[in-house]
Amino acid sequence: MIDHMVLLHLKPDHDAVELSQVMAGLAALVGQIEGFTAFRHGPNRDYEGRSPAYGYGFTAQFHDSLALAVYAADPRHLALGARLMALCVDLLVADLESA
Repeated sequence: MIDHMVLLHLKPDHDAVELSQVMAGLAALVGQIEGFTAFRHGPNRDYEGRSPAYGYGFTAQFHDSLALAVYAADPRHLALGARLMALCVDLLVADLESA
């Protein structure tokens, strides 16, 4: 299983409605892309004070790295990703693999 984690450093003037629409669009891809099994998103509470610039994030679960690669190349994901990047200063991505 792959947990694809993305933390967003949003622009101070980002459009919250656009962010919500992008998150809804990504969530809608669950089940439409084989092996894409779950999507969660929300504000980063940063309880340990280690990532204050990254105020929002999401996780996406995939059966394996092949499913993640299919998602990464999917035109719907690419279009949503472009919209998301327009809202961000930067983002941090990590892919954790577990049994």
